[in-house]
Parts: sequence; C-alpha cells; structure tokens
Amino acid sequence: MRYLKIHTLEKGWCDKNEVLLHTAFQLLTDFIEKEKPDKIVDWNADKLHRQAWKEIKSLYNWWKKERPARKSPLDNKRLKHPPLKFEKIPDSDLYKMVEYDKKKYANYYRALEEHWKLEQKWEEEDQRNLHRLIDIRKFLWT
Repeated sequence: MRYLKIHTLEKGWCDKNEVLLHTAFQLLTDFIEKEKPDKIVDWNADKLHRQAWKEIKSLYNWWKKERPARKSPLDNKRLKHPPLKFEKIPDSDLYKMVEYDKKKYANYYRALEEHWKLEQKWEEEDQRNLHRLIDIRKFLWT
C-alpha cells in the first residue's frame, strides 16, 4: 500500500475540495522533487513534451512560490479585530454570535470585505491551475 503525505495541509479537519487540490499538487511536487524528471525525461523530444515541461515548471512554481505568497488584508498585525462574543438563544441550549460594532471596527470590516473578494479570486485561480495540472497528467511519469 502507498501513502501520500500532504505537506501543505495542517492537521485536523479539511474540506474535501481542499484535500483534492492539495493532493494533486503534492503529487506534482513529489514528481519534481523525488523523481527528478528534468534529469530522466527528454523534454525536448517534441513540441508536446516541450509544452508539457513548460507547464509542469509553471504549475510547480505557482504552487511552491506564488500561492504561498498570497496576502490577505486580515493578515495585517496592526488591524484591530472585534472581540468574538456569543449570547445564549432564549429557550434553547444554543448560542449565537453577537454582531460587532461596524463603525468601531470599520477598518476590520473593510479588510474583511477585501478578503472575501481576494478569496473568490484565489478560488478561481486554484480551480484554473488544477485544471491545467489535469490537462498535463499524462506527462507525469518517469
């Protein structure tokens, strides 16, 4: 039996859409770093191989350098975060989060709005690059 250690996921629960993305790119990472295809495969054999190698290197660079460099406005250490408060829901054992004062925490609210926009953009980028990886999967062998 083979096991795949996914180095980019933290321990604990993770939604399957994230597991799928990280698994696919862990396979690409292992291919580059462990199989050393640049030393084994003749990537200049033909146009298809040249294009595939260019795409493999591009995706690897994106996964290892560009994607981890993403910055959210919420990462700003000086940004004042509202306190996380809960109140009991009457006649139940449940609690709900108490809304924070959006005027008092206006900078946080703006940063949160910007974060949501970036998150959508990043999700679309992840999806595009996962598709790109699937398109060249037949070249991931040595």
